[in-house]
Amino acid sequence: QVQLVESGGGLVQAGGSLRLSCAASARTSSIYRMGWFRQAPGKAREFVAAITWSGFWTGNTAYTDSVKGRFAISRDNTKNTMYLQMNSLKPEDTAVYYCAAQKYAADSYSPDKYDYWGQGTQVTVSS
Repeated sequence: QVQLVESGGGLVQAGGSLRLSCAASARTSSIYRMGWFRQAPGKAREFVAAITWSGFWTGNTAYTDSVKGRFAISRDNTKNTMYLQMNSLKPEDTAVYYCAAQKYAADSYSPDKYDYWGQGTQVTVSS
């Protein structure tokens, strides 16, 4: 079992920056990929970014088009922690952000293919 804990959310003005963190419990050797999703009120949970955690494609990243060039996903193996650096934030980035982990290689874009989830952290961008 892997436990995930997000932190770093908050209120920021448009154009500002935030860095989210996702700390994973021990046994991250059982993780294949970790990702960030977000859910705005009244909308479905959507993919934001992912990073491959183990195997041949370790370190490989993917982003949804709307955040490319503004967000950067990274990880620190020594701390079992994943990060999402969010720059040039827009009001439409406002959502609850969740980190998630896959045990095995699967579709990185679908939330249904992730096995573990954090509790979420609120990000609010004011105009």
